[in-house]
Amino acid sequence: MSAPVRGPALGAPARDAGASGVAPVLPAARRTAPAPGRLLVRYGLFLLLAALALGFAVLRPSFASAGNVADMLRSGGISAVMLLGLTFIVAAGEIDVSFMSVAALSTMVVAGLVSSGAGWGLAAAAALGTGLLFGLANGGLVALLGLPALVTTIATGGFAGSVAAAIGKGTSIPLAGSGVLGTVVRAEVGPVPALAVAAAALYAAAWWLQDRTTFGHYVYAMEQNRRALVEAGVPATRLLFILYALSGTLSAGAGVLLAADLSSGQPYVGASYFIDGLTAVLLGGMALKMGKPNVIGTAVGILLLAVLLSGAALLGWTDWQRQIVRGALLIGGVAAVVWTRRSGRAVHESV
Repeated sequence: MSAPVRGPALGAPARDAGASGVAPVLPAARRTAPAPGRLLVRYGLFLLLAALALGFAVLRPSFASAGNVADMLRSGGISAVMLLGLTFIVAAGEIDVSFMSVAALSTMVVAGLVSSGAGWGLAAAAALGTGLLFGLANGGLVALLGLPALVTTIATGGFAGSVAAAIGKGTSIPLAGSGVLGTVVRAEVGPVPALAVAAAALYAAAWWLQDRTTFGHYVYAMEQNRRALVEAGVPATRLLFILYALSGTLSAGAGVLLAADLSSGQPYVGASYFIDGLTAVLLGGMALKMGKPNVIGTAVGILLLAVLLSGAALLGWTDWQRQIVRGALLIGGVAAVVWTRRSGRAVHESV
């Protein structure tokens, strides 16, 4: 019995089957010229973002002020860090709903240690380590033991939220200052927040990893046909384990940034990121890759929600009105991703 064919290393630049000698994991769909409707769907999220920004700027000129734009980009930069790991997990066909609770726990770990006399460096390292532990726990339960991802991450997220509340005994922990990290969070490169610049650089690197290496190709192949991926010799279990560890660490990193930005630990801050996070990732899956969550789409989704929430606040929309719009966007994102994935599988099966 011959040994299974091994795929290239996870971080290697992507190559076709002829260059690597490895048979493709999945059959390639027939390439045809994109129809106008598909082009509209693929780039519609970009057009919607531009239309919303223009509309709010016309209705409320203060929307386009330098201060308001900087605030949107700064908050969007924190969200971008939090949702990057989740994007890869959803692209692989799994889910992680503990990301926002891990971020909230991270703010409390930082605030608790700093208020006790520890330095910001030590507090940030402890928070990142906490996030990594939760990521490893999720990866072990889902990837290694094969437990359902949704139920598992609901449980670990609930545990993280409980620990966050216990640290502050149910209340927030205010901080006298935010140290050097707060200065970095509030710094600007010209008119653009430094945090937004750093997030853009992080997403550029993630885009290269997603689209230019076998690692990214394997992530998408996991969602389409994990069994075929395993039979090709790809360590799918280890890959999923890494993705969960990455998600936990990045969520904790976002929590550290939040603690510095808010100068406090907030045990319940994660609730505000739950719907928005899933909406940005799933709705962003319609951008460019037609139903496949991707880092550029997530970035556009984050900006779209930041623009929507800021413009709605300036127009005086009530909370329930904003919740309806966010819920509708989430439902639309889920429906679009499910529909395009089913269509893609039908195409592969017909080849």
